[in-house]
Amino acid sequence: MAATLRAVAAIDNLIMKRENDCCRLKAIRFAMKNGRFRTMVLVFCEDKPFFMRSWTVSLLFFLSFTQARAQREPDMIYMKNINAVKFHQFGNQLSFPIIQLNSDNKMELHFDDMEGGVKYYFYTLELRNADWTPAQMSYFDYVKGFTQQRINTYRVSSAMISRYTHYQVTLPDRNIMPTKSGNYVLKVFLNGDTSKLAFTRKLLVVDPRFGIAAQVQQPFAQQFFRTHHRLLVQVSTKGFETRYPQQQVKLFILQNYRWDNALKAIQPTFLKPDLLEFVNEQEMLFPAVREWRWANLRSFRLLGDRVSRQQNTDSSFTVFVQDEKPRVGSPYFYFNDMNGMYINETVEKINPLWEADFSTVHFTFVPPGGVPYRNRDLYLFGELTGYGRNQGAKLVFNETKRMYETDLVLKQGYYDYCYTLKDPRSEVFETDQTEGNAWETENSYTVLVYFRELGGRYDQLLGMNTINSQFARPQ
Repeated sequence: MAATLRAVAAIDNLIMKRENDCCRLKAIRFAMKNGRFRTMVLVFCEDKPFFMRSWTVSLLFFLSFTQARAQREPDMIYMKNINAVKFHQFGNQLSFPIIQLNSDNKMELHFDDMEGGVKYYFYTLELRNADWTPAQMSYFDYVKGFTQQRINTYRVSSAMISRYTHYQVTLPDRNIMPTKSGNYVLKVFLNGDTSKLAFTRKLLVVDPRFGIAAQVQQPFAQQFFRTHHRLLVQVSTKGFETRYPQQQVKLFILQNYRWDNALKAIQPTFLKPDLLEFVNEQEMLFPAVREWRWANLRSFRLLGDRVSRQQNTDSSFTVFVQDEKPRVGSPYFYFNDMNGMYINETVEKINPLWEADFSTVHFTFVPPGGVPYRNRDLYLFGELTGYGRNQGAKLVFNETKRMYETDLVLKQGYYDYCYTLKDPRSEVFETDQTEGNAWETENSYTVLVYFRELGGRYDQLLGMNTINSQFARPQ
C-alpha cells in the first residue's frame, strides 16, 4: 500500500512540475506482481500534460483496483502448521480484540507452530475502513514506529506427546503503535516477507468521542416475538460536528463478537440535536439462537463433559465427542456459556501455553432421519473453527453411518461451538434448522459507531458499547 501511494505521489509531483521542468524525463518505479511490488521503469515526457493527466487518472484506478484484489480476508489462517491462534485483551481470553486510542491498553497474541523449531515470524498492522476495505492512506499516516516487528518471545513445548513451538507477543508497543482510530488487520508473516502470510486477525482501535446507549427488547412482530432479539440504540454526538449524519455516521452491531452476521452500516431512524436514534425494527433484529454447545477438553486422559470415549496411544490422542442432533423444537435451557469462544487450559499441567497437548477431536452430527441436508453444507461453527473458515470446519456426510463427521486438531481447553448450515453460493451461516432460536437466550451485543469526515480517507471508530441480552432487558 505504501509503495502504491509513493508511486502516485511521484506522478503527481511530476505533473505539477511540468511548467518548470517540461523537457526532463522522469522515471517512476512502482509495479506489482503476485501481491508484491517489483521494479518497473516508466518514462514520461512533460510536453504532453493533458495526455499525462488522463493517463494518471487511469493509473490511479488500476492501482486501486489491483491493490483491492490483492487484499486477503481478515481472521484467516493461511499456513497449515499454524494452530491455537488467540488474540485478546491482556489477561482475558474471552475478550473482544479492541483497545482505546492513546491508552495503556494491551493485546495478547498467542499461536503455535506445529512444525516445531524456531522460525522468524513478524507482524504488522494495516488500516481498514468500516467495511474492511483498505483505507487509502500511507502506512506512516496511521502507525508510529516501524513497518514490521519480529516476534521474539517463543518457547518449545514441554508436553508429553505434542511437539510444537509457542509464540506470543504483547502489542501495541513503541515499535508499532496505531495513531488513528478504526479497523486494523494484524498480519503475521514469515521471514519478514509479507507474501508469506501465516494468518491475520482483526483489531479495533476506538477513540470514545460518541456516547452510546443500547437496549435489547423482545420484538413486537408476531413472527419474531419468540425467536429474535431487537436492538435499540441511541448515539450522542454532543460536542462533535456531524453535518450529514446519514452519510458520515455508520452503525455496526455484532452478536457474540461475530462478523459474519453483523448488522452493517445502519442508517439513523431519527435525527435530533446532538442525538441519533436507531430504532428500525426490521433492520435491528438478530435470531437469538440458543446457548452454545460445549466440549470439555481440559484433559485427554479423563473423560470430560460431552466426551464419549478416547483412543490414546504412546504417540497420539484421539477424542470422540458424543453424537449430536438438531435442537430445533426442544425445550430451552439456560446454562452459562462462553458465547462461542474457547479458552486454553489444562488440569494436568501448570502452564497451558506450552505444556498443553494437542488431540485429534472427532465430531459427529446426525441429521433428521439420517438424510443429508439438501443444497446446504453443514459446518462446525465457533472460534475453534475461525467461525466456519478454518480447515475441518465443514463436515462430510458418511453414507454408511448416515451422519456428518469431521476431525479437528485442538489444544487442551474448554470449547464452545454450534452447528450451522450454509448455501455453497452464499457466505451466510444459518442455525434455524440445526440449533433453533429462543428469545430467552443470553447473548452479547457490541455496538460500533464509525464516522468519516467530509473528504476523509478512512472511517474513524468513535464509539463502542457492549451489552448483555439478559441484563439489559426492560423489567
